[in-house]
Amino acid sequence: MKKDMTLQKTILSGLFLALGILLPFLTGQIQQFGSMMLPMHLPVLICGFVCGPFWGLAVGFITPLLRSLLFHMPPMFPIAVTMAFELAAYGLLTGLFGKVFPKGKSGVFAALIASMIAGRVVWGLAAGTFYSMAGIPFNMTVFVAGAFLNAWPGIIVQLILVPPIVRAVRKVAE
Repeated sequence: MKKDMTLQKTILSGLFLALGILLPFLTGQIQQFGSMMLPMHLPVLICGFVCGPFWGLAVGFITPLLRSLLFHMPPMFPIAVTMAFELAAYGLLTGLFGKVFPKGKSGVFAALIASMIAGRVVWGLAAGTFYSMAGIPFNMTVFVAGAFLNAWPGIIVQLILVPPIVRAVRKVAE
């Protein structure tokens, strides 16, 4: 039984990784538009909920790095490296909070919001570190713009799409 669950999580994680690599093509490889819509975030957030914190962290960390290696988008340093920490946090935290909060609609929503806020803090810490190493200025204004103001369309999409998808996948898996 445990072997079947591990195989199922491995397969689903591979699917979420593939989606994370392919979904940014919907934004037309335009970095500015991708930064607004956050297409790599969706499968990572869902992976954490569905497969758990370990798989969510792994898929989150690997996705931007592998996409950068394959398609040179996002650029590896500092963007993809920073995103690797951010997305790893999203996957880990949706996996953890998904177990802590109730399984119903409001629990998934609360876990998602908590994960999104904490993940943005991780992004800010990683960006502050890696951007400064690359000689790119990073301050509170850049953090607020990057984490919230420029990303609001993607945040709205995540809040609308992730909870019903998670509930549907969980229902099928039960």
